[in-house]
Amino acid sequence: MERAAEHGGTLEPALYVVATPIGNLADVTLRALEVLRKADAIAAEDTRVTAKLLDHYGISRKLIALHEHNERRAAPRVIEELARGHSVALVSDAGTPAFSDPGAHLVAAVREAGFRVVPVPGANAAAAALSASGFAGPQFLFHGFLPAKASERRRTLGSLEKLPHTLVFYEAPHRIVETAGDLAAVLGAARRVVLARELTKLFEEIHACTLGEAGAWLGANANRTKGEFVLIVEGAPVEDDAAAEEARRVLGVLLEELPVRQAAALAARLTGARKNELYALALEMKDVKSG
Repeated sequence: MERAAEHGGTLEPALYVVATPIGNLADVTLRALEVLRKADAIAAEDTRVTAKLLDHYGISRKLIALHEHNERRAAPRVIEELARGHSVALVSDAGTPAFSDPGAHLVAAVREAGFRVVPVPGANAAAAALSASGFAGPQFLFHGFLPAKASERRRTLGSLEKLPHTLVFYEAPHRIVETAGDLAAVLGAARRVVLARELTKLFEEIHACTLGEAGAWLGANANRTKGEFVLIVEGAPVEDDAAAEEARRVLGVLLEELPVRQAAALAARLTGARKNELYALALEMKDVKSG
């Protein structure tokens, strides 16, 4: 059923948050095109990028630049348009606005001013990558971009290490190799990851491997470090208290006869627990015993 805000040949005064294609220009909804055609103005992250989309579909509308550097300054202008009874569509360069893109401050300001905010859903890189990941967990955490500085990135990953949810990250091509290395170092090389590159574009590539293998895969072909990435990382395994206690008991027995490394390796084979975790536990148990 058509929304009341979009009846007839005009739009009701409101801010329409419009998702646009993330690569393939055909990935735009009929409703999005209708809103873009009818809106009195379009607030765009980069007016040049949006102009290409509009030209492709034969749409001509007034454009207002609204990006991360001027969003707070541009918001009053959009609110003025709404106060005149006009409709404004908000778009980012690709995907859904305010989703690791500018727009959240504008949406809040428009709602605070008493005007309607109408979502017009569509393409989203995180959702596209998740749908092709094969990870069946019902819960996921969208983190977006990790910090650019290595120390901050590792600290942030450390706070996510124990979460059982599938983790979703965005990453730029010039940081992808470093980020893959930090993911393996902090979250563990055995965790599975899906690297989705250039989604919906000509050179789209989706590769599944472990975090320990990701760096080698990226380095095997220079083209694999080009384009925007979505990384889908499986969550931490949910610990079984009984199984953990049994692994601790077995490890304790083996430590009475074997060196730490051998005891941890054998305990992992006997219980199915992770060798790295058992090794760290063995060191703790040795320290407690010697102390």
